[in-house]
Amino acid sequence: MIIMDIETVREQRLGIMGGTFDPVHYGHLVAAEGARYSFNLEKVFFIPTGHPPHKPDRIISEPWVRYKMTSLAVASNPFFCPSLIEVERPGLSYTIDTVRTMRYLHPGKRIYFITGADAILEIITWKDIDLLLSMCNFVAATRPGYCLNGLNEKLNSLPDSFKQNISYMEVPALAISSTDIRQRVREGRPIKYLLPESVEDYILKNNLYR
Repeated sequence: MIIMDIETVREQRLGIMGGTFDPVHYGHLVAAEGARYSFNLEKVFFIPTGHPPHKPDRIISEPWVRYKMTSLAVASNPFFCPSLIEVERPGLSYTIDTVRTMRYLHPGKRIYFITGADAILEIITWKDIDLLLSMCNFVAATRPGYCLNGLNEKLNSLPDSFKQNISYMEVPALAISSTDIRQRVREGRPIKYLLPESVEDYILKNNLYR
């Protein structure tokens, strides 16, 4: 048992916090920090989606705008790092391509992809999902009281060996949502304490979501 613990600590692990981040908020930050601690991650890379393939009909902020907000949000945490991988990549943003790039840039390190449980619901529709699940672990962040029945039913079609690579983590701050923040801005309601002050200032100064 002691040997296993030592090996677990020695294994080098990196986290990827994936999402649109339109805007990034405290729910994302708390989830990333919780995963960093729970899974012993050296660093968590925040990678804003460049052009999400699963949201073709939704108008989202420009990739560089979302990257700037993400950079402001993670600046105070030495374990967090914003990444331009998907912002600079042309075409649609696929997780499999991002994981491949991270494995190339950080050979020998185990990758943990952190995302919301709602995103995991769509996982069987993701590009090359079988290969993706063999290349990295997934951490599904859920809100308190979130019903996992629908999620488990969706995952039933996956081989057991792949399902073992998906972990769940409850995050109280995920009650905050980017959708609600955008709606609040449009309606002139306060967004203070839902996201870092630097991100709030950027949104207001650049007249986003109005």
